Amino acid sequence: MPTLTILVTGGSSASGIAAARALGAAGHRVFTVGSDDVRIRAAANEAGNGVIPLVCDLASYDAVRDLADGLSGRGVETVDGVIHLVGGWRGAKGIEDQSDEDWDAMERGAITTLRNVSRVFYSQLEASPQGRLAMISSTTASAPTAAAASYAAAKAAAEAWTLAVADGFRRAQADGRPDQQNQSEDQHSAAVIFVVKALVDSAMRAAHPDRRFPGYTDVEDLAAAVVGLFEEPAANLNGQRILLAK
Repeated sequence: MPTLTILVTGGSSASGIAAARALGAAGHRVFTVGSDDVRIRAAANEAGNGVIPLVCDLASYDAVRDLADGLSGRGVETVDGVIHLVGGWRGAKGIEDQSDEDWDAMERGAITTLRNVSRVFYSQLEASPQGRLAMISSTTASAPTAAAASYAAAKAAAEAWTLAVADGFRRAQADGRPDQQNQSEDQHSAAVIFVVKALVDSAMRAAHPDRRFPGYTDVEDLAAAVVGLFEEPAANLNGQRILLAK
């Protein structure tokens, strides 16, 4: 497999560290992105494998453009993958107490950051022979509860955006054929959605040794699935919701 350049956004999280570590171990050049300099440096150090930390406010389109310019200044001609692990949870008791503050936070974290990175890096991902965009979503997006209304709605919107990116890749790589026959031979970029109930890591297990975490996805399993994206043909992946919940 060729060495690819991959961004892991939300890189300070346990899932970001696991994904960056696995991608680096697979031989890729990995940049991990977070909003706090101290945290993202510590996360990159924990990931090892030459992972490079970068600081960016992904909720700012201009900041993401600056991030792309900075990568170009480092000699990065094409970003081959964006693994978008920015998230967060906000819940309530029901519909009436879904606060504007919670919605604003979810909209900013789940939707705006994804819109920004996908718009800025879209042309690079579409041009890459193995372009991949992946986001992390939740089972609640397709089975929302009243208590998780804002969270579920934000995740559903992010899923819709990702599927639209997938459609963009499909159309761009259909080679102008109206019937799109043999398109799989030309499809080289893919946008996918990883669906989990929730994530768990070793620190959570150690802190709660009596909990079983039923249905949770270990961040190491997510990381393995991320690496697998670059080994699977794009035509098999593009527009897919990949269920990792157990």
